[in-house]
Amino acid sequence: MTKKYKIISDILGDNYRSNDEFLFACPYCKHHKKKLSVNIEKNVYKCWICETLGRDLRRIVRRFGNFSQLQEWDALTNHVNISRFDDIFSEKEEPVQTERLDMPRGFVSLNNKPSLSAAPSLNYLKKRGVTDEEILYWKMGYCMEGKYSKRIVVPSFDINGDLNYFIARSFTNSKYKYLNPPCSKNVIFNELYLEWDTDLIITEGVFDAIVAGPNAVPLLGSTMRPNSKLFMKIIQNDTPVFLALDPDAVKKEQRIIKMFLNYGLEVYKIDTSGYEDVAEMGRKEFNRRKRNALAAIEGDYLLEQAIANI
Repeated sequence: MTKKYKIISDILGDNYRSNDEFLFACPYCKHHKKKLSVNIEKNVYKCWICETLGRDLRRIVRRFGNFSQLQEWDALTNHVNISRFDDIFSEKEEPVQTERLDMPRGFVSLNNKPSLSAAPSLNYLKKRGVTDEEILYWKMGYCMEGKYSKRIVVPSFDINGDLNYFIARSFTNSKYKYLNPPCSKNVIFNELYLEWDTDLIITEGVFDAIVAGPNAVPLLGSTMRPNSKLFMKIIQNDTPVFLALDPDAVKKEQRIIKMFLNYGLEVYKIDTSGYEDVAEMGRKEFNRRKRNALAAIEGDYLLEQAIANI
């Protein structure tokens, strides 16, 4: 019995062996049968019921084990110590926004019974495949006056529920598709609704994130820096990341992958080729490609199948 197996079995409980794998009850879906397949040697796992999978058993230890078990696992695997993160947490952050951000003048929520003036914005959203449930979840609205007139507005809320950003997308043939609010882009878009103990999808824009699902966050068209709030939050929580950037953002994507791997993070690349962006791809195709996402490999940053022959 290896030390790694003992830690995993202490956390997950009774199991039985099948060839090179151990079958446990899945702590994610809590199915009554032992359907979580764990391969200790390959350091991978997959549930055959809920399809939860991972390329690093540390995720299970961190989420379901205790502190001493995590320490023991890190010692066995030579996991990067948190002291390595001192450089990013000690870097000088951007000045904190002092003025309170408000919804743009003329903002009308689409969550309530829409009036006739909402028809153009609703028609635009339906053409993009946005559902009523997504309009409600993302708390969308629109403006028909002021600086953001004839634009869909998608607000963002910080961990305290305060507005920290919003996207204003034209639903007409405006010269400028997007207008930004007067504040920093160094925010975690809709942090209030994100879960850090499960897969986080990073997209280019908000409409890409809408297609990608509820635990998706947009980069707001910018790159990601080591001292950005999003990057630091991911590192703090050891969150597994799925990158789904536009096909023309290859260099930016490579920089982000390299940055994550330097901190021992689990990162996957979703193939977005053949489409302008995730929003154009649609949910069904996106979900299929996410299931086939490639794992980024530390060292040469080449990509290979995340789970092979599990």
